[in-house]
Amino acid sequence: MATARPYDLVLFGATGFTGGLTAEYLAGAVPDGCRWALAGRNERKLAAVRTKLAEADPRWADLPLLVVDAADREALREVAASARVVLSTVGPYLRHGEPLVAACAESGTDYVDLTGEPEFVDRMYLRHHERAVATGARLVHACGFDSVPHDLGVLFTVEELLRGGGPVARLSVEGFVRAGGTVSGGTFASAMTAFSRPRAMARAARARRAVEPRPKGRLVRTPTGRPHRSRAARAWAVPMPTIDPQVVSRSAAALDEYGPDFGYTHYAAVRRLPIALGGAAAVASLAVAAQLPSLRRALGKLRKPGDGPSAEQRARSWFTVRFLARAEGGRTVFTEVSGGDPGYQETAKMLAESALCLAYDDLPPVAGQLTTAVAMGRPLIDRLVAAGISFRVLDTPPPSK
Repeated sequence: MATARPYDLVLFGATGFTGGLTAEYLAGAVPDGCRWALAGRNERKLAAVRTKLAEADPRWADLPLLVVDAADREALREVAASARVVLSTVGPYLRHGEPLVAACAESGTDYVDLTGEPEFVDRMYLRHHERAVATGARLVHACGFDSVPHDLGVLFTVEELLRGGGPVARLSVEGFVRAGGTVSGGTFASAMTAFSRPRAMARAARARRAVEPRPKGRLVRTPTGRPHRSRAARAWAVPMPTIDPQVVSRSAAALDEYGPDFGYTHYAAVRRLPIALGGAAAVASLAVAAQLPSLRRALGKLRKPGDGPSAEQRARSWFTVRFLARAEGGRTVFTEVSGGDPGYQETAKMLAESALCLAYDDLPPVAGQLTTAVAMGRPLIDRLVAAGISFRVLDTPPPSK
């Protein structure tokens, strides 16, 4: 990618809650000589973010500010053409995201975001993947808690299994997610948008399946699973209706090391059955409420995009994702990815490190819409470990069945 562009990184959406945390993280993480800028539609709010950064580090007193609206396609093309990598925290992405994706695909600019919206990701593949392949742009969605710990956690687990004995004919992985924290306003808005569009989401998924190449001679499965008491997780395992299994399956389809027959099942791990049942009921209720515009608007007022918890609340938050991999012949490996506040602090870290990885690391020569495992893989794992997120092998637990 050309290095003559004025900026190495541009953060779009820097005035939002997660955008502000991402700006703070970048201010302490960018290498010497990095040319970066803040972008958003409100110059006054952008200047306030810059002032806050400069109070902590005077180097950022003159950080460039790019005033641009998410709907201004011409201005977004100028921003994309000026940068090597663009980070976007502006959601819900179905409502606000496509013009920037289109601009990056057209300009050959790498792009990362925080979306967990399957319909958005599928539509961006249908509309912009081919152009990104032609221009060399890497479009990497879901670079926050959706879906970095799960996508890279499975990659780490597969690598550890293969390290213990070489390729396998059949491999299955179960992921078990536990977290303590607050759902972000942006995540809640994205979830409500997805819940309100089940038919549109299904149509986009079918359209993608009709045109996306499948791996030749290889099988990739993402069974939904069933609620059960898991001895591996030492908890109740409840299927999670998130984008994460889709992301993992796309990595598995693209990477031969996942083997000729690979399956991934994704669960929430809940210690007490009443809590598991209550959580499932709450999700079902939100899905029903999302079908009614009046209820959807009322719920949207409870947690708006840009809202977020205090630093003290974030400091008490945490996540763990454990993975149990089983291969034919009895080989197993049990791993864990863990960190702090998943909805905000660690999500900002994951997004920022994804962008830095694309900008500065030696990566595979790939382009188009990609997952974190395919675009960045081990270099991003190494970055996240250095930044305080743990990837480790655990003692193998008893069989889950």
